[in-house]
Amino acid sequence: MVRRVATGMEHTVDDPPPATSPGPDPGGARPVVSSLTGVYHAEGSLSGEIAYVVGRALGRTHCALCDITHGALRQKRSFRDCRAGLPVPFATVHLDERSPEVLAATEGWTPSVVAHTDDGGLVRLLGPDDLEALDGDPVALVTALGRAVDAAGLSWG
Repeated sequence: MVRRVATGMEHTVDDPPPATSPGPDPGGARPVVSSLTGVYHAEGSLSGEIAYVVGRALGRTHCALCDITHGALRQKRSFRDCRAGLPVPFATVHLDERSPEVLAATEGWTPSVVAHTDDGGLVRLLGPDDLEALDGDPVALVTALGRAVDAAGLSWG
């Protein structure tokens, strides 16, 4: 199956998502990750939060990033600790809180994590299946981010 992404390129579902910024240049310099944005598969408004809680209770909605960052009522301490240990800031946003650039990079691909690079680009790092495979574990998220940054030809700087 072919799916269009924000870059206008096509790839099959089995292919890794394309970067929305150029990869490393032939000279060996790698774009540097300046920050990360995690996008929840939920709206951030009060009605959106209520809809998510009800949908989750009824088994109609799910967000693997929520499972990683939050417990039953609040943000997990283990996630806060892991986020604090990352070499760059990691912000999380809801569907209705995305900047136009993050919206373009993640439309139809949530929950997800994208990297903002020093050259002004955005690179898709982890998507819904990647986050689901982490089974709600913040430590596994940090490991997966490190691997994804390397696989995308980026560096932490």
